[in-house]
Amino acid sequence: MEIAAVDHGFFTGIAPYPAAPTYREWQGQQLPFFFDDQPTRPLLELLPNSRARINADVISAAFYLLSGWQEFYSEERDQHGRFPYTASVQHRYGFVAVPVVNYYFDVLKTAVEHVTGQPLQPRRWADGATWATFITHDIDNLYSAWKEPTRAALSQGKALEFGRMLWRHFTKKDAWDNLELVQQTVAEYGAKSTFFFLPENRKAANGTPNADYNIRREWPKLAATIGNSEIGLHVSIGAPYHAHLKREEHRLQHLRNGVKAYGVRFHYLQWEPRITPVILGALLYKYDSTLGFAEHYGFRNSYCLPFYPYDFAQNKACYFLEIPLNVMDATLHHPRYLQLAPEEILPSLTPMFQEIERFGGVCTVLWHNDNFDPANIRNGPREFRAIMEYLRSRNPAFVNGQDICAQMSPPSS
Repeated sequence: MEIAAVDHGFFTGIAPYPAAPTYREWQGQQLPFFFDDQPTRPLLELLPNSRARINADVISAAFYLLSGWQEFYSEERDQHGRFPYTASVQHRYGFVAVPVVNYYFDVLKTAVEHVTGQPLQPRRWADGATWATFITHDIDNLYSAWKEPTRAALSQGKALEFGRMLWRHFTKKDAWDNLELVQQTVAEYGAKSTFFFLPENRKAANGTPNADYNIRREWPKLAATIGNSEIGLHVSIGAPYHAHLKREEHRLQHLRNGVKAYGVRFHYLQWEPRITPVILGALLYKYDSTLGFAEHYGFRNSYCLPFYPYDFAQNKACYFLEIPLNVMDATLHHPRYLQLAPEEILPSLTPMFQEIERFGGVCTVLWHNDNFDPANIRNGPREFRAIMEYLRSRNPAFVNGQDICAQMSPPSS
């Protein structure tokens, strides 16, 4: 088997972006191919005598996207220290909702099957399912449902309504103190909830909020409510270089009688590619599930399966698994993100779900507990249920992070 290897020299430099890709068709999909110097030749030639030739440098293109090279070498960051979607090649060339690297690997798979004469069997998840779904909840707020409507009533001079809301706040349970409802709703679909708890309740130095609850005070109630659900660490925003991560890890671990969280997700999806992977590896977490664009659903690394991130410093794979985040509730309706109407949400997401199913991947959904509040009619419980109805109809394995780690083989040392 021959695979084109272009002498482009790109990876000896520090430029974040290669030349514009060419486009080729594979399995009915128009796909971008970076580092393609033979665009007029067929993408794949299946030749006599069990030979095959791939005329695009799919290895370089896959490494570029999967490694996150663009964000490692780009200086672009938003107000939360994140690599912005608008600076990405996925945005520039319009393929954020297409797992391009999976298509590259499908070209390789077809070539290998031709050369060996043997079909490569796809991965199977629990109970023989062909793909999987990972339902997660970041617990940022438990006691703030009353604030915005009360503030609105006050600013509009609705004194009676303001008084009623204050009375309700002091005498009734907050609508966001709802983890039992969250768990029950997810369980109705045969799925599991993974809860990421935020141990820091102080604001970041720039005023960005962290948790609205004191985890030490609330933990006995929270632990009893969620039972045996998987618990992850939701790392706060604000401190440089995630120096606070170890402190927050110890805080949550102490509350859990020494049991370490299996995985993490960073608040506001904050991720500094030059630092965060090194720290996660040093602290021996099994998985992270931060890597998705806050601004758009899809595939930040153009891949729909969990993978071991690239360690640029050591020139090898990291030892924690990345479970990519595909869709977050806030992404779907937010002043700075998408502003989809409720009836647009499922039709917009369905092609992405179909791509994940096609390649036997993992669909990771983040739905915050506050968006299970019935008062939310934009990206609330009704929209979550519509997504879950669709997913259940496609028969995935509903898994948690520990299940995924057990399924995926670690990299060889």
